[in-house]
Amino acid sequence: MRRRIAAGNWKMNMGLEASAELARKVKDFTGSNARSVDIVVCPTFLSLADVAEELEGSGIAVGAQDCYHGSQGAFTGEVNPELIKDAGGAYCIVGHSERRTLMQEADKEVNLKAKALIGAGIVPIICVGETLAERQALDTMNVVRGQVMRAYAGIAPEDAAGTVIAYEPVWAIGTGLNATADDAEAVCKAIRDVIRYIYDGPTADSVRILYGGSVKADNISGLMSEKDIDGALVGGASLKAAEFGKIVQAIAGKCSDEA
Repeated sequence: MRRRIAAGNWKMNMGLEASAELARKVKDFTGSNARSVDIVVCPTFLSLADVAEELEGSGIAVGAQDCYHGSQGAFTGEVNPELIKDAGGAYCIVGHSERRTLMQEADKEVNLKAKALIGAGIVPIICVGETLAERQALDTMNVVRGQVMRAYAGIAPEDAAGTVIAYEPVWAIGTGLNATADDAEAVCKAIRDVIRYIYDGPTADSVRILYGGSVKADNISGLMSEKDIDGALVGGASLKAAEFGKIVQAIAGKCSDEA
């Protein structure tokens, strides 16, 4: 049984005090579910240590929103996995659609970052997803399969098994649009099939796959009814503790139903 995940990506929002306050509220609204579902919040780099301190002992983990794949050295402005871990980070998002589209981040960079995170003992949340043009061209599966294949190049099966993949269609990020549960499941199943092709059945059964893309309290239950969706990567809704709490509760409730 794969353990479910509710991950909140706070993106470039809130300063130190506001981030700590949101962390306290998230703890109040979600802490009781930490035994049944992995809860992760991903603040900005500047707030990561403060949020980790605020959440210490709560069972809620902290993650970063990106990283650099190199070790310490003359890389001005970059943050590597060791620094993230030192600040209290246990997870890190890589390959987010905003990084791919706005910063032109390539699959090779995603692969290098995932490897660096694994080497540092941090769980990578590897994001994949198609653009609206690719979706309209009926190329979703080819795009996503290719992204997964390149992201996992050179990663050993025992390391791959502990990773997380987030399917986040670019056309749904911050738009209010959302893939139907059936559409999301079809892509998530294809992702799991790619992992099975690269590795084997047990590895594919271990990798946790999330859906991300305008996830809200009113659509999470339908998504969580699908076999290959193990949780959600939540954007804007994670900035509202009560809303995020409802999402976590729905994911935790699904866990209870399957127990």
